[in-house]
Amino acid sequence: MKEYKEKGARKYDVAIGGYFCVDLIPRLKDNKSLTDIFKILRPGKLTEIDGMDAELGGVVANTGIALKRFTKNVFLNGLIGDDLIGKTAMEKLSYFNLPLEGIKTLKGGETAFSLVIAPNGVDRIFLESPGCNQLFDNSFVNFEAISKSKIFHFGYPPLLKQFYLQDGNQLLDMLSYIKEMGVITSMDFSLPDKDSESGNVNWSALLDRVLPFTDIFTPSLEEALQILNPLKYTKVQSILGRKDILSLIPMATIRELGKRIIEAGAKITLIKAGHRGIYLRTGNISSLVDPLLLNLSEDHWNYREIWCQAYPAGQCEGKNADGAGDIAVAAFLSSLLDGEDPESSLRYAAVVGRNKICQNNILDKLFDWDNITNQIWAMNNKVIDLKEPQNNDWVDFNISEIKL
Repeated sequence: MKEYKEKGARKYDVAIGGYFCVDLIPRLKDNKSLTDIFKILRPGKLTEIDGMDAELGGVVANTGIALKRFTKNVFLNGLIGDDLIGKTAMEKLSYFNLPLEGIKTLKGGETAFSLVIAPNGVDRIFLESPGCNQLFDNSFVNFEAISKSKIFHFGYPPLLKQFYLQDGNQLLDMLSYIKEMGVITSMDFSLPDKDSESGNVNWSALLDRVLPFTDIFTPSLEEALQILNPLKYTKVQSILGRKDILSLIPMATIRELGKRIIEAGAKITLIKAGHRGIYLRTGNISSLVDPLLLNLSEDHWNYREIWCQAYPAGQCEGKNADGAGDIAVAAFLSSLLDGEDPESSLRYAAVVGRNKICQNNILDKLFDWDNITNQIWAMNNKVIDLKEPQNNDWVDFNISEIKL
């Protein structure tokens, strides 16, 4: 690898690399009978829909579009094929006026796509074709552009075959090299398919290798439980069956996961718990504080543990949440770049994630930053410091937690 070391002001706020796809979203009719996914997918049944939306998906597009909307300078780094879906992806990137030089086209390759089935009131079902993302490796990573960035955000390793093979050697090489450049590293995740090759990876051991070089780690609650404590995850699934896992995982388990991530080497972890809220835990963040990168208060950020309740969805309850986690992370990273305190950063992430479930297109109702700020203070959602003695036994009494 060439040696890159950027001095002075950085050209990009965030470089986003990794999984890139197009989401194909059938427009299901607003019909109560379509809330039962098992009836929709019943063999031999014909279900009439109102058309199909094709939207950019994956961490590169979702997080990149949101950060640009939040006035941040971004660089996108992904891989597509020269097929029809790839051409659709490039047209949409051009429409959003996003930089294209980091999106490489593989001749004869198949662009990744997701078939997203999202009935009202039911969590999404993804039929995922990783396409040429399975070939995306360090040879496609634009280290020169990343060296000119404040933050490098990467996702999702379980869908990027080259980054989990050989115990994650390429992932380790990439993150450690980028850390040497003086760039802050951030990583998001996806849920490994237990029946696929990535489902057989020892993700807990792999993360022990790479988290010392990952400053910010932003998995969902279900992802964190599956990859860090697969035995407990299996137990939860056996207890709950088809029920919503997020609603019933004990707060003590969430705190254990946060502690595990920080002790493994990450400086900041953000665990997204959907309609329950967002959990933040930090270690010593002093190595991230730099006037050219993040101008954060160490007094406010060091060794924190905070829970932010979800903002009420209101009439949006049960609508499409596809990409909500990605843009919640975008809001969190944007807040860090703005030097916000942990409480405000969590609120921005929570309200932006909440707004996403109200629409299919990622830019619909994705308000500008001032509007989002007004929403936060208008709703004044509860943020709880879990390290305060009076909150040690805190429980959200709207949640019927299971005992593990």
